[in-house]
Amino acid sequence: MRSSWLPKAQKVVWAIFLFTLPVTSFPYFPGGVGGRTEVRPLSLYPLVILVFLVTIPRLLSRPIPRTAIPLGAFALAAIASTAFAFTQGIDPDINITVASRAIRMLVTLALGVAFYITVAVTPTTKDELRFSLRWLYAGFVMALFWGSIQMGYILFYTPEYFDTIEYLQGFISVRGLFETRISGMTYEPNWFAEQISFLLMPWLFAAVMSNYTAFRWRWRWLTIEMLLLAWASVVLIYTYSRTGYVLWILQLILAFFFRPRKVTERGERWGLIVKRVLQVGFLVVLLAIVVFVAGSRNRYFSRLWNYWTDENAAGSYIQYIAVSQRIAYWETAYRIYEDDPWLGIGLGNYTFYFEEKLSDRPLFPTPELLYKFTPAEGRNRVVVPKNVFVRILAETGLLGTAAFLAFVVGVLGCALYLFRASQPEARYLGQAGLLGLVVFLGVAFSVDSFAVPNMWILFGLVTASAQIYSAPSGVGQ
Repeated sequence: MRSSWLPKAQKVVWAIFLFTLPVTSFPYFPGGVGGRTEVRPLSLYPLVILVFLVTIPRLLSRPIPRTAIPLGAFALAAIASTAFAFTQGIDPDINITVASRAIRMLVTLALGVAFYITVAVTPTTKDELRFSLRWLYAGFVMALFWGSIQMGYILFYTPEYFDTIEYLQGFISVRGLFETRISGMTYEPNWFAEQISFLLMPWLFAAVMSNYTAFRWRWRWLTIEMLLLAWASVVLIYTYSRTGYVLWILQLILAFFFRPRKVTERGERWGLIVKRVLQVGFLVVLLAIVVFVAGSRNRYFSRLWNYWTDENAAGSYIQYIAVSQRIAYWETAYRIYEDDPWLGIGLGNYTFYFEEKLSDRPLFPTPELLYKFTPAEGRNRVVVPKNVFVRILAETGLLGTAAFLAFVVGVLGCALYLFRASQPEARYLGQAGLLGLVVFLGVAFSVDSFAVPNMWILFGLVTASAQIYSAPSGVGQ
């Protein structure tokens, strides 16, 4: 017989888990639990408790989510490729051993899988889904509030104010603040922008466009989600993240097209399409003006259009806007893949092959590459592809890539199932899932860590939603 305190304990720990998700570089981590890495999610602590309270018992008593099968295949392919890499005689020259990289990468992969499975099996009813969304929003209220406080030193900079906020940031993140951009509770501004765009906005955009709310309170058309969306949009501006801006605009456009409206005649349908195209065109122009006005206040962001008027501009446009190094990382990853197409070179080993496989090019136009190749005491010379797809391709080969893509397609299937459901709440969840998958495709070109929870949380909630709404009648209410 289940103890009466267990469901309450599970609910409390689950709420704490969701509430702490915005803190991704928590400074107070033991060295053996990720204390030497940039990615240190505070939610790892409640996750460990959830694994024993919820995840393992439910995996033993219920069928595993079908999407977990290709994810398990990917994990096995990653383990196999990493084990095979030990037979290749890799000779590291950056004071980091192959074994230490392998262990760290396998731990981060295990952490990501644990995030996904736990989120996919914890909510089992519609009420628990709503409860989950409320606590996810609660965590972001905390993050947006802290981001709003940081906006103060952007708008009205004084050294004393900035120093005070940066001192307090030291209790939240391992990295200090940028004087011209806000970081929220994350490691850097780009992380904060991607967190808002990926983990929060898909649910908010879908809720606003479908007139859905997870809360009991609403005043006519005004909902908590609408207020949060407006707040998050303002805060996002001051991250000055190019990726964040693009994902924000893209989600707005897609959510606008997803907005439901009944039409009966074919002519009405085409008229609706034309109307929405014109409306979206107006929105794009309006948002472009907002981005230009806001971006002009930041020297980093305004490089996108200052290249042609900057007298000190050197090199090509992609070098000027600091994209050339990303392309170099991706090209090198593909060259590595070509040498080991089936199993790849093993998780974490990209950094050992990078110098050998990098194409012949002068390094001085790309300061980031020059920095990585210049030995110095205490300097981090580890190189990563900064693209989840090319990393998987290079490090796990075709077998691992096929399994991971099958996993993503499985999550897409869950989102489409929900989107085509008859229940309005299910369609809302499906719309949010589709928006999240679009964001994932954009974020995948700048992030390659399995330990960042954003992807796993959104995918897990979509999977949980599909399981609840596909349950027999009367189940999952």
